[in-house]
Amino acid sequence: MRKPRDFDSELKALADKAKTLKERRVRQLGELVTATGADALDADVLAGALLHAATVKDAPTKEGWRKTGAAFFLGKGGKPAGGPSGQQSGTLPRDGGAASA
Repeated sequence: MRKPRDFDSELKALADKAKTLKERRVRQLGELVTATGADALDADVLAGALLHAATVKDAPTKEGWRKTGAAFFLGKGGKPAGGPSGQQSGTLPRDGGAASA
């Protein structure tokens, strides 16, 4: 006869793991903001830049941000990416990096 599963303890363990992962993701995002120097920005400016980055649909712009972010993590640069129009942007890469959990 098999031992019955304790679903309550399994659910609690999963909830604890999810909470730990969320806390790690938040901590890593804060570390990324600090490492890039974006902590020097006003909170409203940083929030606006992130909101803009989340809504951009332009693939070349996103690819430019991704390349700059990858170079940053490889230690080859630390300056914000410029979009195709040459504008400087202080946004962070959205699709990877240390902020992912």
